Amino acid sequence: MTAASLPRRWFFAAMAVAAAALVFVGFGPTYYLKSLSAAPVLPFRVHLHGALFTTWVLLFALQSLLVARNHTRLHRRLGIAAVMLIIGMVVSGVSVSIAWARVNAPVTGAIVGTPRLTAVVIPLASVALFALLSSVGLLYRRWPDVHKRLMLLATIALLPPALGRISFLAARGSAAFFGVTCVFILALAVYDYRIHQRVYPASLWGGLLVALSFPARLALGQTHAWLEFARWLVV
Repeated sequence: MTAASLPRRWFFAAMAVAAAALVFVGFGPTYYLKSLSAAPVLPFRVHLHGALFTTWVLLFALQSLLVARNHTRLHRRLGIAAVMLIIGMVVSGVSVSIAWARVNAPVTGAIVGTPRLTAVVIPLASVALFALLSSVGLLYRRWPDVHKRLMLLATIALLPPALGRISFLAARGSAAFFGVTCVFILALAVYDYRIHQRVYPASLWGGLLVALSFPARLALGQTHAWLEFARWLVV
């Protein structure tokens, strides 16, 4: 392995670790470091939700590190567990988002001051994007260049709820924490262009899907149709 190949091997691992760090920062005060504060007791549903999503973030980081170290056989074996994990995450993500809205609590990752029926579109959209990108990523597991980009984008799609809990970002509105998410997408596109002199279609279309979902979900959340649907969902 030459020195020039190091960035190629470790880029996805570095992105995975950076995503994990942001998740910890976002959920640290109210979840990971909850015992250090006077935060209220969390129900079992939330602990299960936290365990599933934390497992994904750690598993993705581990999988990226395994590929960087050429441990592809173990990577494939662990990938089998990802299928059941994704199913559990989708069910849990939808359930917890609805439960939060039902008790008028701030929805995970919601923008400060946003009405609950509007805000609930943010975590639900993140779950939907994660489900779509990770499922397609698994279907393309025999095409590593496509697979790893889609799995990275699926993990990036989960960042808004964590970023929305970072007070510095939440206080500046949706543009701040959605913007941080887009930095990850842009980094992937820049990596593609610098290493391969082109942006992979998976990076381009997957990245655009995630990025354009931000204004789309905010616009959708204010429509009469969404508000009626959300009201039916949380009642």
